[in-house]
Amino acid sequence: MQVVSPVVVGRDTEVRLLEERLAGARKLHGGTVFILGEAGIGKSRLIGESVSQAFLAGVPVLRGRASPTSALMPFRPITEALFSLFRTEGPQHDERLAPYRPALARLVPEWRTSAQPGGESLVVLAEAVLRLLSVTGRERGCLVVLEDLHDADAETLAVVEYLVDNLVGQPVLLVASLRPDAGPAADLARTTAQRRAATIVELAPLGPEQIRQLAASCLRLDPADLPEPVVERLLRDSDGNPLVVEELLRSALDANVLTCDANGCRLIGELGDEVPSSLVRNVGQRADRLGTEGRGLLNIAAVLGRRFSVSVVQEISGLDDRTLLSHLGAAADAQLIGPDGAAPDWYSFRHALTAEALLASLLPAEAASIARRAVHVLTASRPGLPGEWCQLVARLSLTAGDGRGGAAHFAEAGRRALADGATASAIRLLNQANELLAATSDDGTGTRAEVLESLMYALAEAGQLDRAFELAGTLAPPEVPDRRQRVALHTRLAWGAVLAGRWSDAAGQVTAARSLLGPEAGPAETVSVDVVEAYLLVEGQGTDGDGGPQRAARAGRIALHAVRVAEQVGAPVVAAQAWQLLAMLARHRSFDEAEAYLNRMLALAETHALPIWRVHATLRLGVNRAMRTGETDGLRQALREARSIGAIALAYTAESSLALEAVLRAEYATADEISARCAEVTARLRYLDDHQYNLLTRAMAAAHQADRAGMDRQLAEFRAWGGEQSLHMPLLFGLCRAFCALLEENPELARSELAEARSWEDRHPSVYYLSGRYGLSLLLDVLGGVAGRAQFDAVTASPGAELRWNRQFLLLAEAVLLGREGRAAQAVAAVERAQEVAECYPRTRHLGLRLVAEAALADGWGDPIGWLRAAEEYFHLANLPIVAGACRALLRRGGARTPQRRSGRHRIPAALISKGLTVREFEVLLMLTDRHGNKDIAQRLFISPRTVEKHVASLVAKTGCDDRAGLREYAADVLRASRSADPGEWD
Repeated sequence: MQVVSPVVVGRDTEVRLLEERLAGARKLHGGTVFILGEAGIGKSRLIGESVSQAFLAGVPVLRGRASPTSALMPFRPITEALFSLFRTEGPQHDERLAPYRPALARLVPEWRTSAQPGGESLVVLAEAVLRLLSVTGRERGCLVVLEDLHDADAETLAVVEYLVDNLVGQPVLLVASLRPDAGPAADLARTTAQRRAATIVELAPLGPEQIRQLAASCLRLDPADLPEPVVERLLRDSDGNPLVVEELLRSALDANVLTCDANGCRLIGELGDEVPSSLVRNVGQRADRLGTEGRGLLNIAAVLGRRFSVSVVQEISGLDDRTLLSHLGAAADAQLIGPDGAAPDWYSFRHALTAEALLASLLPAEAASIARRAVHVLTASRPGLPGEWCQLVARLSLTAGDGRGGAAHFAEAGRRALADGATASAIRLLNQANELLAATSDDGTGTRAEVLESLMYALAEAGQLDRAFELAGTLAPPEVPDRRQRVALHTRLAWGAVLAGRWSDAAGQVTAARSLLGPEAGPAETVSVDVVEAYLLVEGQGTDGDGGPQRAARAGRIALHAVRVAEQVGAPVVAAQAWQLLAMLARHRSFDEAEAYLNRMLALAETHALPIWRVHATLRLGVNRAMRTGETDGLRQALREARSIGAIALAYTAESSLALEAVLRAEYATADEISARCAEVTARLRYLDDHQYNLLTRAMAAAHQADRAGMDRQLAEFRAWGGEQSLHMPLLFGLCRAFCALLEENPELARSELAEARSWEDRHPSVYYLSGRYGLSLLLDVLGGVAGRAQFDAVTASPGAELRWNRQFLLLAEAVLLGREGRAAQAVAAVERAQEVAECYPRTRHLGLRLVAEAALADGWGDPIGWLRAAEEYFHLANLPIVAGACRALLRRGGARTPQRRSGRHRIPAALISKGLTVREFEVLLMLTDRHGNKDIAQRLFISPRTVEKHVASLVAKTGCDDRAGLREYAADVLRASRSADPGEWD
């Protein structure tokens, strides 16, 4: 009879907790529950109850399980969980997942394309999984179950930790089971629970009453009908473990010591005192009852692992279909194995203890023999050993006593993991291979050198440079007999150190590579080292004592030479590195030259199918174009391309650049929406530079609205993320605090902030030109009388003067200088050019008018009254009363009437506002265009005819018209143009 309880016993509190958490996930209150307990304590049974709840509620369930072999196969439990859903519903095609599909393609084959770059970072993959789960659960919530997490690989645990930290507010409940033994999975569960990101449920042994209830449930009895000796034996020997309770009852039934029938349950013999050691004897006896072939089949399955492929077992055993299915059915009836619901053609042992018990009953020679047969079958029937087969054969080779064969397969598995971006698994697998090879004699094939090369690459990718440098000390014969391999390894480590900013370590690796190359090495051998050395020169790591400009010039010469050599010898990545360095250096001289280099880099990437380098080039070209012309098409193209290949980091960089452009264009809501959305993700992904930039952009958006409190909040967050060590600091002074000070009518504070930006840049030279040094700062200094023509000429000669944002301020500064020199017509022309340049920057366009009008009033040139009226109207409507008030004060100083703020002023066209028309005068003008007389106008506006005549006279004077007829014609033209520009206003 079945000796399995049909109900969950003793876990009522835990069942209620899971039910509540599942209901919370359906209401966007997601979270994580870790279920901890020893083998057989009931973790799977409790999870099964939660899965049943989900099915009854119509909640999608994604279920995966780790196993001892999955520790060698990155992401196995997560992949299995996704497959469990997609097998019935198919992959999600929600557009919100489009940017993440290339990353998810590592887990979902249906999304793989031939145009994908190398694997994205592990954090990006984790974010992609989070987005996928969020989309899956958007309507009903979803349940993700990951069982036996203690056997999971490091990458799976990293993704799980990321999910745990970010499921709040998502429609997802994650339930994971694991043993409480010390290890990475248990550490993860406990640390996340300590920071209240997850809940731990530790399953305690069942108490006496619960054991009685469980036994009665297994035997389909009332608890009172259980024979007391049976209860006493269970209490004494089960230690409250439900699986042991079931196995003890089964043992008693199988031995005919206990019988249960229609007349009840009776004890008809002595139970005995022996308890199966780890159930080995019990499991072995049940397996023996299946016959020699049946027991042999289970032994093969146990050597393969807790989960096993039926077809592989058949190939190893040689059983025909009928016999195989017969034995599988008998083993399932004996409750030793069962179909694995996660994958067809796969079975699994009912419990890990079952497989362990079978293995414990085998002699080492028996296990080795089975493993050898399995290796032979798998290598013959599965060419290349794709996927998990390579890791399985590596483990089987060790069981078979073939250390060298195991090392070869561990090495191949490690290289595959590295190619997939699973660096932690790659390091573990390659370390195993290296240790196995170190324990065997080298046959001169250089196998260990290849393993060391892959291992050092993996360590560099993972940022474990100290360990990589330690291994570099072993790069000598016989470990690595090939000199070129050793040079390549040192060069790779040098580049990794450059990316990490470890300049002295990089220089040390370059020196080691140069020493191996020797003076006789040709350009083809040295080119990859040359490029790294050029980057070191730019960072001041040269050994010749040259100053910065000399080092930069020498680095440029090296990079140019490297490009030529790399293109000759077919090293496109080295050439791309060199073009990127040349473009960076060229910005000191000319944006045209920098863009020429970037275009060469783009062509190279297209020719050699390097999608990541193509996006890098497209993005940098888009940034340059936006800064020079104000056009954002290039940035949007880069964003589309980055998303299409799953280059998430570059996509967020492009979006961040678009957010800055939105600030400059006074599209503050758009800017804040983009930067806030990006900041949420860049914080999770730990993209430090992009996150700092997004926080700074939000601060800029607040500053450009004179919201000092909002600006300070974002700047405090910026500093908390290490912003004061970033290259973005000049923007904090210039585009944030100085601009806010100007909108507060505090030019002295603005000049002080801009001086801070200049001082910072003097100490940290850069090629970023929007801090104010090449535009706004000069304008304020000219207005303040502390800069003249010499300073103006010096600034306009710099590359920063090419940028559209800066040109508007430089033209205004030129206008002020021309006005002071008595060249009024040229000064007015400069203002007009500034207005054209600033057309896409409405806030600075009017702020510039306010600033230059004060100088024009003082020096007697231009149309300061008209400029101030236009600026006052803009700042009034923008709800910036301090600047609007300053404009009105200047109007009064110039002898002009200040505008009245009656209802309807927003309907006056800008061309008439600049003439100083009041709301009442505009109303009169509208009626004049319809040829109403003074008396008719007076009646309609409830004023006297004499007042109407005064308004008409004022209109003639303000517009410069000759008479009433000319006034009507002028008004008709202005109103026609206004209606054409904004037809909705006149509906």
